[in-house]
This record gives sequence, structure tokens and C-alpha cells, in this order.
Amino acid sequence: MSDVAAIANLVEKHGALKREIAKVIIGQDEVIEQILLSIYTGGHSLLVGVPGLAKTLMVNTIAQILGLDFKRIQFTPDLMPSDILGSEVLDQNRNFKFIKGPVFANIILADEINRTPPKTQAALLEAMQERAVTIAGNRYKLNLPYFVLATQNPIEQEGTYPLPEAQLDRFMFAIELKYPSIDEEIQVVKTTTADISIEVNALFNAQEIVDVQHLVRRIPVPENVVAYAVQLVNSTRPVQETATDFVKQYLDWGAGPRASQNLILGAKAHAAVQGKYSPDIEDVKAVAMGILRHRIIKNYKAEAEGISEEDIIRNLL
Repeated sequence: MSDVAAIANLVEKHGALKREIAKVIIGQDEVIEQILLSIYTGGHSLLVGVPGLAKTLMVNTIAQILGLDFKRIQFTPDLMPSDILGSEVLDQNRNFKFIKGPVFANIILADEINRTPPKTQAALLEAMQERAVTIAGNRYKLNLPYFVLATQNPIEQEGTYPLPEAQLDRFMFAIELKYPSIDEEIQVVKTTTADISIEVNALFNAQEIVDVQHLVRRIPVPENVVAYAVQLVNSTRPVQETATDFVKQYLDWGAGPRASQNLILGAKAHAAVQGKYSPDIEDVKAVAMGILRHRIIKNYKAEAEGISEEDIIRNLL
């Protein structure tokens, strides 16, 4: 199949995928779009939202429709790295045998990732970056495609371990889940309090998703679009001479080069699902909020004046 035909096929399947998800998940269109873009590019996503917004149901539904193996890990303060990765045990013949942990799946839902200590959080790092884990000196490759979708609760911060910036940077998107509208909530309540069982159909398989990831990377990008993405990321860094007074006033730290890479990958995927054969500056702008939100660090002045990361990104755009 040519790349032109593959993009047309992706547009059709992407539409069908969203319709299938809509059978179970009401609203949250922007959130679903960003999760799917991260899957098409092979990135990981951090979902930030209060309890009860169907984060787990959303990820489980997406995994089913994509035909992928799904595991949920509930992060707790007493969770150990071996609980995630697996461990070696002695079998009946007194030989060491490796028992795989829940990290060996295509989609991992890391629920409330900030509730577990840094040692356990770091256990996910190698898996996220290398698509492999090392146990007792042996390296085990993870099945592709591989995604970590982590959730974080913005309230109840007592007894939590905030993710360090280096680990936050591993997530392609930080996606904010908002409350549903009144009409959407009425529909949610009607659907979830009735005796209805909704079946969803698998529209992809693991190999097809890997093919989509390769297709997205093959999409050509004009020089001016790459330059715009890099300049946008550069403009978040208050140490640069070219930084605006607004950035110098409200930011302590800006985004690193991984943000530029993700902006281009995200723009390619965004263009592809729109049926375009090459991204433009509008595609970069469309994915900028989710990609930059967790990579910029505000200062005390921004906190005191109620300036959010979104306000700063909108100012730059």
C-alpha cells in the first residue's frame, strides 16, 4: 500500500475508532483525540483529572478497540519495582525462572502514578524509554506497540510523590480532563444507571498500529514548520536572549529539545488524521498545549498572580 492510500485508510479508521469509543465514552473528544495521536506516534500520555471522570474506562475501551493487551497497575505507597516489572523465583528444580510483571502488555494504565515512591516510579522509566526492562542483569524486550497512559489526581496532594521533571518529560502529552457539560453528565447518568451492556469491536491489531507509527514518521515536514516548532520551544526558555518579557517574568524554566521532537511528531499525526500529506504550522499549534503544558516551570510570581501554564502557552502562540 502506498503512503497516500495508507493515509486515506488511517483517516477512515480514525473516524470509525472515535465512533466506536463514543458508544462507551460520552464527550471528552479532545482528550480522546490526544490519546490517539500519542498512540499513532508511539508516545506516552499523562492524564490529569479529578476522580470519577472515566479515565480507566476510557483507556480500557481504547485498548479493546485497538485490539491490544491491556493491564492496569494501581500505584500505592507500598508498591515495589518488582510488583511492576516482575521477579525471578526458584522453580521446583531449583532453577531461577522469571515471572513477568504487569508491565508486559501493550497498554499500561499507571493509575495515580504520583502515589508511589520515586524508586517505583523510576522502574517505569526504562520501560517507557527503552521498551525493555532489565532484571538481575537480564534484558527483556517488551511487546510492541507499547504505551504508558498514567493518571494523576490534581487534588489530594497529601502523601504523594510528584513526578520529577525528567520523568514528566518522558510523557509526550499531559492531557487535562475537565468536568462534562450538564447535557453530557445527564447522558452519562442515564447510560450508567441502566441495565445496558455495550459491546465494542476491535478495529486494529498490534501490527497495524506499528505500521501507522512508521507511516507517521515517513510523513515529510516543510522546513518552515520545523523552524516554527523549534522557535516555539525556544521561546519558552527565559535564559534565551530572544525570550519575551512575559516569559522572563513568569517562567523559571522552559521546555527541552524533546518538546521540539514531540511537536513535530504530533503535528505529523494530526495532519495524517485530517487527510493531509504534510503538516503545517496550524498542526503544530493544535498539539502545542498538551505537549508543552508539563514541560514549563512557573515561578512564584506566576503562582501569586494566578497565571497558569495554559495562559503562558497561549501568550506564546
